[in-house]
Amino acid sequence: MAHANAHAVKRYTGLMDWLTTVDHKKIGILYLIAGGFFFLIGGLEAILIRIQLWMPQNDFVSANTFNELITMHGTTMIFLAAMPLLFALMNAVVPLQIGARDVAFPFVNALGFWTFLFGGLLLNISWLTGHVPDAGWTAYAPLAGTTYSGHHGMDYYVLGLQIAGIGTLVGGINFLVTIINMRAPGMTFMRMPLFTWTAFITSALILFAFPALTVGLAALMFDRIFDANFFDPSAGGNAVLWEHIFWIFGHPEVYILILPAFGIISEVVSTFSRKRLFGYSSMVFATILIGFLGFMVWAHHMFTTGLGPVANALFSIATMLIAVPTGIKIFNWLFTMWGGSIKFTTANMFAVGFIPTFVMGGVTGVMLAAAPADFQYHDTYFVVAHFHYVIVGGLVLGLFAGLHFWWPKMFGRMLNEGLGKLTFWTFFIGFHLTFFVQHFLGLMGMPRRIWQYLDGMGFNEMNLISTIGALLMGVGTIVFLLNVLITSFKPKNAPNDPWEDGRTLEWTIPSPPPEYNFAQTPLVRGYDAYWKEKEDGHSSMTPAEPIGPIHMPSPSILPFIMSVGLFIAGFGFMYAKDWGYVGGIKIGLIVGGAGLAITLFCMLLRSVIDDHGFHIEEEEILKDMGGKA
Repeated sequence: MAHANAHAVKRYTGLMDWLTTVDHKKIGILYLIAGGFFFLIGGLEAILIRIQLWMPQNDFVSANTFNELITMHGTTMIFLAAMPLLFALMNAVVPLQIGARDVAFPFVNALGFWTFLFGGLLLNISWLTGHVPDAGWTAYAPLAGTTYSGHHGMDYYVLGLQIAGIGTLVGGINFLVTIINMRAPGMTFMRMPLFTWTAFITSALILFAFPALTVGLAALMFDRIFDANFFDPSAGGNAVLWEHIFWIFGHPEVYILILPAFGIISEVVSTFSRKRLFGYSSMVFATILIGFLGFMVWAHHMFTTGLGPVANALFSIATMLIAVPTGIKIFNWLFTMWGGSIKFTTANMFAVGFIPTFVMGGVTGVMLAAAPADFQYHDTYFVVAHFHYVIVGGLVLGLFAGLHFWWPKMFGRMLNEGLGKLTFWTFFIGFHLTFFVQHFLGLMGMPRRIWQYLDGMGFNEMNLISTIGALLMGVGTIVFLLNVLITSFKPKNAPNDPWEDGRTLEWTIPSPPPEYNFAQTPLVRGYDAYWKEKEDGHSSMTPAEPIGPIHMPSPSILPFIMSVGLFIAGFGFMYAKDWGYVGGIKIGLIVGGAGLAITLFCMLLRSVIDDHGFHIEEEEILKDMGGKA
């Protein structure tokens, strides 16, 4: 294709550029913005929960609103904040780390983002319609059925998560194919950076875990909308079946969330200790083992449902076993830092703060794995403290480390280190204030999910401390947003390797990277590919190919429209019983059918119209490189 024609095909500007993009780097930024938005909503819900509990018999919110807040806080943080923020970093970094020009299926990558976004919006629009999910983020039956949740709240939950889950599932498949098929020449599996390894195992977990959730949600949807009886014991259903289906997804989900954080910590600790990661191969096998064992422990969430001593014992042992590969990782990080030349940048402070915090979460996890003890801890604040130490003390600290580390690569601007350190200390201290005392509240018998507690039970001071900590975490988040805002006005002048100790391929190209990532695919000659070249006295990677035209995929508005169609369909089917009739047909079914028709029509268009993409010619690449061949 001629140079002039290439430009006619490809260049959108402004909003249209973002709506039609299939570039993994821009999709990463979209995930970051959307995930950040939902993170703020989930954080606001958390602060409202803590304000309600800061004193005994408070009536800041009603009991019903409190149930809605805890349901939406958990659901939003897990599905709409944590997952997309991880996908943001995976999109921004993984193709660069393996020397690829994009992901395997750029169109599907865009579709994954837009379905996630519209699923999340559908779930949160429930606040505006007055029907908010209120059966807890785990949506246990029969509480989530029509008997006890007669309004549309749980319909928003079911349909919103179904649509958002499509995005996660296709995203996971995309990264699996990308990492298997698109690594640069010389990059064997055992030369992949650890963040790429964790993204790979995470994608495999998504592939196997999310279909279970999809099946469960579909069954719950049939129960609610079409009067089926999967989970209704009075009609021959089984309420415990929902728990099994949910946790067969829900426990691997914990590892889907935490494994990429492990990868981030491995990259950050190694870079700022100026050392190779200690025990690379043991880290890889520990990651694989965690992924494998993660599917064998789900019933430890169900010790009190009466599975019997044999099942309880088996799941108890499997749960304790998973502490072994996790422990390997902790020691490997410590040995990486041992004797290293450590730089305490903001990213490294979050990484170092992550290690003891996550160990505390792991220790309480082993306590909960003992089935007889779990009978005492179950449904108390001890469990709340445990999983927040794992998810916030693990995942969120890891995310902050990754964002500070890769921010210059994504945006071409360094974040302010002073504000970054202020973010760290306010968030870190606030986190421990919030959740450390909750262990003791739980041991003293404070149940989870209660709206009020009586005076004189010994809960007052600790709940007050917890609320102050939550507000301090809010301050830390605001400081981070201020940092982003202030630095966004600076010029994009970050060097290729802003930390000067970059080890992997993403630090060999400009910040932010050009549209095609690599002008020439690099030749990888060992683990820590860029460091190996530096050791051999080279300032850049050896190319594996001559400079030539680069084929790029075309932008497309279809993923956006397909997702809008699913959003409309969700709304229509949800209100099918309520909206009356037109010509003998329910209006809700007409709206739902129209939404599905939009999506299916877009799929047809995608199938019959060939997307040839376009080429970026040699002259443009050489111009980007400043004339260097």
